[in-house]
Amino acid sequence: MPEALRQNRYQMKRCFARYVSRGKRVVKNQELIEELEKSMDDKIEKSKLMEVRPHPGIWEYVKVNSDDLSVDGISATEYLKFKEVIFDEKWAKDENALEIDFGVFDRSTPRLTLPSSIGNGVHFLARFLSTKLSENFEPLLDYLIALNGRGENLMINGTLNTVNKLQTALLLAEVFVSGLQKNTPFQKFEERFEEWGLEKGWGENAERVKDTLNCLSEVLQAPDPVNMEKFFSRLPTIFNIVIFSIHGYFGQADVLGLPDTGGQVVYILDQVRALEEELLLRIKQQGLSVKPQILVVTRLIPESGGTKCNQELEPILDTKHSHILRIPFKTENGVLKNWVSRFDIYPYLERYARDASEKIQDHLEGKPDLIIGNYTDGNLVASLMASKLGVTQGTIAHALEKTKYEDSDIKWKEFDPKYHFLCQFTADMIAMNSADFIITSTYQEIAGSSGINVFDPKFNIASPGADQSVYFPHTQKQKRFTDFHPVIEDLLYSQVENDEHVGYLTDRKKPIIFSMARLDTVKNISGLTEWYGKSKKLRELANLVVVAGLLDTAKSKDREEIAEIKKMYSLIDRYQLKGQFRWIAAQTDRYRNGELYRCVADSKGIFVQPALYEAFGLTVIEAMNCGLPTFATNQGGPAEIVVDGVSGFHINPSNGEEASSKIADFFEKCRGDGSYWHKYSTAGLVRIYESYTWKIYANKALNMGSIYNFWRQMNREEKQAKQRYIQMLYSLHFRNLVRTMQSPSGATSQSEITAGRGQQNMMEASRTPQRDEDINSCSFAGDRKVESRLQRDFCTGDFITSFLFDFRISAQVILDLPSHSGYISAFL
Repeated sequence: MPEALRQNRYQMKRCFARYVSRGKRVVKNQELIEELEKSMDDKIEKSKLMEVRPHPGIWEYVKVNSDDLSVDGISATEYLKFKEVIFDEKWAKDENALEIDFGVFDRSTPRLTLPSSIGNGVHFLARFLSTKLSENFEPLLDYLIALNGRGENLMINGTLNTVNKLQTALLLAEVFVSGLQKNTPFQKFEERFEEWGLEKGWGENAERVKDTLNCLSEVLQAPDPVNMEKFFSRLPTIFNIVIFSIHGYFGQADVLGLPDTGGQVVYILDQVRALEEELLLRIKQQGLSVKPQILVVTRLIPESGGTKCNQELEPILDTKHSHILRIPFKTENGVLKNWVSRFDIYPYLERYARDASEKIQDHLEGKPDLIIGNYTDGNLVASLMASKLGVTQGTIAHALEKTKYEDSDIKWKEFDPKYHFLCQFTADMIAMNSADFIITSTYQEIAGSSGINVFDPKFNIASPGADQSVYFPHTQKQKRFTDFHPVIEDLLYSQVENDEHVGYLTDRKKPIIFSMARLDTVKNISGLTEWYGKSKKLRELANLVVVAGLLDTAKSKDREEIAEIKKMYSLIDRYQLKGQFRWIAAQTDRYRNGELYRCVADSKGIFVQPALYEAFGLTVIEAMNCGLPTFATNQGGPAEIVVDGVSGFHINPSNGEEASSKIADFFEKCRGDGSYWHKYSTAGLVRIYESYTWKIYANKALNMGSIYNFWRQMNREEKQAKQRYIQMLYSLHFRNLVRTMQSPSGATSQSEITAGRGQQNMMEASRTPQRDEDINSCSFAGDRKVESRLQRDFCTGDFITSFLFDFRISAQVILDLPSHSGYISAFL
């Protein structure tokens, strides 16, 4: 029996008894805490009891008797079946239910063992390869011989077909370059190198060439992780990159705030600029004259609402070799002209992948060297294309929908008509298992929500930054975009209400509480507004300004945004917010937004990120770059970006009273101590410069592409076997799921989607909740967001499911008493 249970038997029995007496089936983390508050008086003992897991990624499943609290171990499959019985007993007991097992294909794949190593896949793989290559260098030799760029051999040619020959050539070359001036160009001794079987790519001058030669010599003599990682970072393997971001309106202007269009667009555009800059630097250092190409492939939308999303090819600003390539969705009836929600996009993706593959190869005049997908749709298309072309694939999940919609893991059948989660979760499963590596922004994104075996070495943390030419401290007066000040003055303080802003501020001397996000349920802007409305103390201390979405329901096509718009107006009226509150429509000019952050900082204001869950939190990075003290959600990535009480503050989005009190306390301390605000402004900047810049990101991402490209070749047979299994799942299962979304003609038109939504909403509104009096059971979910549970059935594979889909829950107990057995099914 766990020590916490042993020492708190009476309190736990009281707590469980409360659940059962109320007929509860599911008890959430907050409800559990409330029950423990009522059942236990000792706060220290209570905290011990809540610490049910020592490490992320490590799970034990137990069955606890609710009468005597005796504990029996159970398997993950048994645990899931107990849990499933609560929601669908017939399905849970179906012995022929579909279960997916990838474990057999990964038996030879190395696994991390320490929770502290999660997210350091490149470092782990470098250690593993050092061990493997020390036994046999032939895979590395074959890989180097095969390297080429634009049809030319790179590094070595076929004459160096044994390790001994290669080592001899390296020795001769190193002695030779040691006698040259450090800055001697490679072209001066290129012919001599060719005599030894060495080709271009070693470096731009004698110094760089010598260092690379020495690095490979060290690897061949006594491979170690540091030299292994360094050597692969210098190999000329990546010149052309394709990045998929399909849904929403992908553009460089006038798109932010449109449906399904937000931080991901900003992320990718900044990512591309950083990747191109790093590629150009590496190619120069390698002594090559190749021009890299980066394509961001997205959807072409003919009816683009005045944006450039109907333009096929668009150069990316502030780059030399990067473009947006837009390809339309097509059906048997022709090109789809209107925007399609990310939830309704799946019927178009297979055809889109074929069309994109042809267009991309035409544009690049060949295959890309690296394909990176973004979000579910982009990752699925990246998987299809990478499999077809045999190209290294990277995946960026951003935020799995499971993390955004409460209970979508166990109530997916209820959500499916509206959100098509069955398609989405299956697509995520396919893409995650197909990927060679996975880029995440934070540790929490892996250990808190991803759903894959968190000890898989494909996981790597590469945190993005913000464009520091746009987002810089408010104290750098000489760089400020002062031309925007009149417009920002009007946005913040004009007493006029119009199509761009609602509400007004009567006391402009108060500091500003500022937030900026899409207007949807998860971003929780309406939640922040309600916290403020309820807090008399906070309203006395500060004004609230939010930038979010549209202001008119008639102008929105997004079902969630429409609901949130209505809620915002309701809150304004209920709490009489006018005079202390300003709601500004979504702003698409990021240069002006950067200056807006700084103007808020001038008022000694703060930034608040109140999301119910946030995978990363780009606005947090932007605000901290501009010097704004930041209060960020403790659910997801922002909890890692902000060190609570040091570089900012965490807030609990499920406890508005506590959050508003914490913010009010900050402003009161600022009133009493003029240096208090500056302390957190400066600490936030220090945190950013240490860990969150695009240069750090680009270096990590390209290193991943290089070393995982080699691992893909070395692990070819296992990769191919797993891919055949994935293709079977795609063909036999995913395609059938997609067909259920389609109209009889095989094409889901925009009008049909809209009509379908209306019918679904009517059906949902008329649906009467059913009571579950026949099952006297409950469960609770302790969602600490620093840990994750792999949804296991009977294996140790990557990303598996019995279509219960639990990718986020970090602690859960099930009281299961349908037959008065007195047992609790749990995992601790």
